Amino acid sequence: MNFKQLETFVWVATLGSFRKAAKKLYTSQPAVSSRIVALEQSLGTELFSRHAGKFELTSKGVELLPYAQKMLVMADRFKERACETNSLSGMLRLGVSETIVHTWLSDFLQHVHHSFPNVDIELTVDVTANMRNELVSRSLDLAFLMGPISEFSIQNVDLCSFELAWVCSPEIELPEGVVPLQTILEKPVITYARNTRPFAEVQAVSKQEDIEVSRLFPSTSLAACKRMALDGLGIGMLPLALINEEVDQKRLRKISSTWEPSDLVFTASYPREPFNPLAEKMATLAADVAHDYCG
Repeated sequence: MNFKQLETFVWVATLGSFRKAAKKLYTSQPAVSSRIVALEQSLGTELFSRHAGKFELTSKGVELLPYAQKMLVMADRFKERACETNSLSGMLRLGVSETIVHTWLSDFLQHVHHSFPNVDIELTVDVTANMRNELVSRSLDLAFLMGPISEFSIQNVDLCSFELAWVCSPEIELPEGVVPLQTILEKPVITYARNTRPFAEVQAVSKQEDIEVSRLFPSTSLAACKRMALDGLGIGMLPLALINEEVDQKRLRKISSTWEPSDLVFTASYPREPFNPLAEKMATLAADVAHDYCG
């Protein structure tokens, strides 16, 4: 029994595929199969049952998997402690919500470049629902998203929260003071994409209050939402941090309403197993950067 065999066992069990494990470990599928067979022979027990071209963990495989995972975690922590922080290296597949892109992502990347010069980041900007799926399938190593993710296999680290505000062009006629929600929803509403929490909140409150929504303009691009609000195409439900300058310049008006959307809460989320010291370290760094930005 050796480390490569244990690592292969964990990845095959985690990804549910010899092919995906081979891709993750940068080796061939026959090599993965050979390692599993060798491990089973050394242990004297079957870890996977194979039938009709399919496979699944045996009861003994299920029993031994947590031990193998812990051994990999301890090996990674051993290597991490043996190395200086600035020697940390590798590729990190990072998913980021666009809200973070427009606020403190640049600060985070500068800290990474300064503190971990040997770390390369492959960046994907996407909505939370897609990033959650990619974390679970291990297509991403780490994501900054609207969290936390309620999935036992995902570790969540608190980052920051942003106030979500109603805003519109001064050209749109609305009463002064607190504006009833119904009056706001009589106008086109510009907000996050359909498969996001803010969009779902607007739909839920309109049904609860029995208010008919004039029109919803969902978009995966916050930059596009901001532009449409500035152009007077509707009332935007946007992060205040994104449009503070426009509000100060009176190019956008912040609206007080009888119903306010919930703050956007973000986490740095990453798979617990197999242990990835790079993802853990970057999540901790992101929490520090976010705290400095949000105060």
